[in-house]
Amino acid sequence: MMRSSTACCLALFLGFTLAASYGAESTWLAPQPDSFQPGPLLQSMLDGPLSEVDEIVFAMRIACNDHWYVNFGYYCNEPEKMGFGEGGRLCRLNLRSGKLNVLLDDPLGGVRDPQLHYDGDKILFSYRKGGTPTYHLYEIQTDGSGLRQLTFGPDDDIEPTYLPDGGIVFGSSRCRRMVNCWITRVTTLYRCDADGSNIRMLSSNNDHDNTPWTLPDGRVLYMRWEYVDRSQVHFHHLWTTNPDGTGQMVSFGNQQGGVAMLDAKPIRSSDKIVASFSPGHGRPEHMGSVAVVDLRGGPDVSSMVRQVSQGNQLFRDPYGMDENCFLVADAKGIHVMDRDGNTEAIYRVSESDGSMQCHEPRPILARPREPVIAPQVDLDEPTAHVVLADIYHGRSMGELAVGQIKKLLVLEQLPKPVNFSGGQDPISIGGTFTLARILGTVPVEPDGSASIELPALRSLFFVALDENDLSVRRMQSFMTLQPGETVGCVGCHEHRSETSPPDRRLAALAKPAQKIQPIDDVPDVIDFVRDVQPILDQHCATCHNAKAFEGQIDLSGDHTPVFSVSYWTLTKLGLVADGRNNPYSLQAPRTIGSSASRLMQLIDGSHHDAKLTDPQRKLIRLWIDTSAPYPGTYAALGSGAVAVELPYEMLSRRCGECHHVAPIQRPHQHYVDFHTHFGPKDNKLPPYLANAPWQHPMVPQSRCNLTNPELSILLRAPLAKSAGGLQLCGRPVFTNTDDVDYQELLRTIDQAADQLRIRKRFDMPGFQPNEHYLREMRRFEIEPQLIPGSDQVDVYATDQAYWRSFWYRQPLRH
Repeated sequence: MMRSSTACCLALFLGFTLAASYGAESTWLAPQPDSFQPGPLLQSMLDGPLSEVDEIVFAMRIACNDHWYVNFGYYCNEPEKMGFGEGGRLCRLNLRSGKLNVLLDDPLGGVRDPQLHYDGDKILFSYRKGGTPTYHLYEIQTDGSGLRQLTFGPDDDIEPTYLPDGGIVFGSSRCRRMVNCWITRVTTLYRCDADGSNIRMLSSNNDHDNTPWTLPDGRVLYMRWEYVDRSQVHFHHLWTTNPDGTGQMVSFGNQQGGVAMLDAKPIRSSDKIVASFSPGHGRPEHMGSVAVVDLRGGPDVSSMVRQVSQGNQLFRDPYGMDENCFLVADAKGIHVMDRDGNTEAIYRVSESDGSMQCHEPRPILARPREPVIAPQVDLDEPTAHVVLADIYHGRSMGELAVGQIKKLLVLEQLPKPVNFSGGQDPISIGGTFTLARILGTVPVEPDGSASIELPALRSLFFVALDENDLSVRRMQSFMTLQPGETVGCVGCHEHRSETSPPDRRLAALAKPAQKIQPIDDVPDVIDFVRDVQPILDQHCATCHNAKAFEGQIDLSGDHTPVFSVSYWTLTKLGLVADGRNNPYSLQAPRTIGSSASRLMQLIDGSHHDAKLTDPQRKLIRLWIDTSAPYPGTYAALGSGAVAVELPYEMLSRRCGECHHVAPIQRPHQHYVDFHTHFGPKDNKLPPYLANAPWQHPMVPQSRCNLTNPELSILLRAPLAKSAGGLQLCGRPVFTNTDDVDYQELLRTIDQAADQLRIRKRFDMPGFQPNEHYLREMRRFEIEPQLIPGSDQVDVYATDQAYWRSFWYRQPLRH
């Protein structure tokens, strides 16, 4: 996967530090041909767009083979395993002579992300010193002198870019969270002063912000990855922000899924940008097609993209001198590329470079500063102000009549301190990856306008509610607001190029900005087992349980290997409508959320007198509108799951006549390592489980009851009624419980139940979070909270302390 980090870890353990070599006009030179002669393509560029460029700077380091964002930090489940290799150089190459000067060489370190200062005399970059695990920002003169560290601390700072106001914007893991769908750390946007002081968060994203770069108008262009009520692998597109973090807005993409738009930057002598369009969910080290984009067409016009690189050839880190001259890198070296994708190598990786590869070629050249955008933040204010002009104006709004929307439900997607897989479990079955906090509601005026006061630097999203407090439309994105910022929205998913009519008087502006009204009698983070299951026990499970099995439905709270029986049942029957991790944006009104969930109709008294109280209906409605998670704590991640090691030979022999039985090995699955398809032959997945094939309801794991193994549907469905079974398979497969195969199957479920009693799940007495959760909380300066009078960790209180640590607080004044 990558070069081993054993030597680095050993150096750390022994306390050794391997010093990097650097200095003015470093004498370390790579072997060069006896006589370097530019090829025809490079020569034509040197006579044209590169006529003022003698040298370029680039980085060399060990390439990584994990996701496109895994190139720093460590793995949550294996903290000794690093997301980087050992070995880094910062190089300066003369394009005319081929002479290579190495400005910094660190055999155990890492070098990345160089950018030239406006004056062209110094280089800003990210550097991890050998023997240390963390990248920080540094500057060095272009002759290799004056290495200076700018940022410090236990978190990584990468991908810096200079700002015209003298500051620096960069990506940082100071946000202290894990990728929602992977096992590594996140970087979001931060800024600091030129000397590294006054570091401030700009983005509250739960997932990555990457490769920021200043546009000619002074805004910052960057890649933002997000997935609220939609697929985690489709939406990593281009956004812009002002240098102070205000005005965050989509620039290109975010509606149609596909490609990760990385390393985007303006093309000199052009009003367009160039980027790496990395296929699908992105390739390691940002490899992708070189693409030119005209942002003037707005975010949604795909015809504004022109692929430059040819066919399936992939490159990284494109830099455009003009629309006919690009510097690019790949595993083989540094190349120059013309507008038709023709390339010529200008530096080739040699044996002396070992396993290192080239990255981030940049011309050593002065450039004009962009205009300075006046700051619009007030750091003494903990809140921001949002003005919505018309919630009925926008795309895919259907035939909503003015006045139908009465209020907005304000939710906050909550960051993860740990994560252990690429799937949703145990947060949901093929649905949300993330817990959401209920902040409350704000009113919408009859004309569709709203004026709202919201907390700064929180990852907020909205659900439009009708007169019954049922969902009408969901935002499917999030917003970050800066302290003291005022933001205006034209409508709901409106075209970004639209503006509000200037002569329209908004009813909301005739009143002060409305504060969020908390919702009484409901936890801010709902836990299915703690909050929803007691309601099901009272109103539903008396008939719908494993014994009575009315309607072949079990809504009991018994455990299966990962979830509860009832949670499985609600999901497999499609009783809750959520985003289902689908790559769809602009969902039509009332298609997801509480208004589209059949469960709400079954608890209104029309279904066998199952009439809930108003507080109970409210809780279930809000549970659905917070994306219907299973646990209400991230301590559930990576713990409390077991596998029933099913007897495949027996199942095939006794059940294979009607059912397809085959084991599935899931090497990346950290919860349950043994799965099997078990359903009608040629069975197809229902749409609401299409993104979670291993969690298909026909999978026998979901039919195994670990609380009461003998009540497992996997046992009772093929068992004769005369023996206490359900006999759902036509003729009995097991005529009595003495059947040897029945006993073998029962024994495997019993064994898993014993394991669960030892391991314990988040909802079981005596549960303790795993070592990784405790370690990361302490790493993030959160001391685990204890349940009063015991030594047991209160995971709910600990999660809350972690989430509160991100709440904006005004700076102290001396």
